[in-house]
Amino acid sequence: MPDYDGFVGIDWATQTPAVCLLDAPGRVIAVTSVAPSGPGLAQLLERLRQLAVPAERIAVAIETPRAALVEALLSGGCHVFAGNPKQLDRCRDRHRVAGAKDDRRDALVIAAALRTDGWAFRHRAAEAPQLIELREISRRHGELVPDHLRRASRWREHRLRFSPQALARCPAADPPWLWTGLARVPTPAAAARGRVGRLRAILADQRRRRCPAEERHRALTTAPLPGAPGPAAAAGAHVALRLPRRRLGHDQQGQGARRREPLLTRRATAAAAAHQPEPRDVPIRRAVPGGGRVVAATMLAEASGPRAVRDEQTLRAHAGVAPVTRQRGKTRNVAMRRSCHHRLRPAVLHWASTSLRLDSPCRMQDDRLRQRPRPARALRGGADRLLRILVARLTQGTIDDAARPRRFAA
Repeated sequence: MPDYDGFVGIDWATQTPAVCLLDAPGRVIAVTSVAPSGPGLAQLLERLRQLAVPAERIAVAIETPRAALVEALLSGGCHVFAGNPKQLDRCRDRHRVAGAKDDRRDALVIAAALRTDGWAFRHRAAEAPQLIELREISRRHGELVPDHLRRASRWREHRLRFSPQALARCPAADPPWLWTGLARVPTPAAAARGRVGRLRAILADQRRRRCPAEERHRALTTAPLPGAPGPAAAAGAHVALRLPRRRLGHDQQGQGARRREPLLTRRATAAAAAHQPEPRDVPIRRAVPGGGRVVAATMLAEASGPRAVRDEQTLRAHAGVAPVTRQRGKTRNVAMRRSCHHRLRPAVLHWASTSLRLDSPCRMQDDRLRQRPRPARALRGGADRLLRILVARLTQGTIDDAARPRRFAA
């Protein structure tokens, strides 16, 4: 970590963040609070300028890596470092063993920890606008998919209560053409009153040519499950109520997918035009077996820091595939890493599971590791191997030949 002339610790809060300023020897210059607003941030930046120290010679430590205050400090030229709250909690005991705690003392602890243990903080750099937008799109996709699956399961269960024959051709009940058809003929009685020609028009409008209208009409007009009319009517009303929400979730996923691809293209084009060291990161990432558009966008957005510097060990730790070793005397225990990036780990594990179907070396390594009684460990081993291949290709800047023999991981 380079030498700085000033150290700033910020205990972030939504009401009044506390700020502590230290000079290079560690003396306290000021301890104050700022308002999390435009004038408050401008006042903080003006206070830093009054130190008669260039902005690039000031190091700022904060617990949260992304906030409006972080963006304001980065735009002002300061060097911002993010610390883990668990680490900073341990640093608090170095100053007050009695357990006393307040916001201003926490700001002092953060500034002192940055001055003495700066290597334990992660440097935050300004990111490209395309990368920030890509990260938000990938995160919204990660939130929409499980929510959409929950709604689909509930909608399907209510449909099965009174008309299971409507789901004969599509048990998952997830294609949009089925929603349109069931919205027009919601019950078996409505389907019986309708004609085959109307159903044929619905299927043609949804471009379902491989689904005969006569077969669908027979399935819809089949006698429903016997039961009281009240529960069936209530379930039908519930299905109709949830149908617009299912359409909305499906449309939102489609909008995210349509915005994601141009962003990936623009990111590669902008990096090449600026002569950055990552002009081929997008095509190289896609060339690794099993890397689809969603996984590629997540990897590029969530692992932008270690990917830019080609740091394989940090990337393995963030993805959760690097094991944790605990050794004391003759006892040695190797366990799965629990503390990791909770958005990056599912993407990397999905990438590893998909590569088993597309890449024979990955499948061979998985078969070898699954001989041990730990299937999850085999999947993490495959992900570890793919990350090693990815970092090697990014370092070399080349897309490797798929037929080239690769060394297996232990």
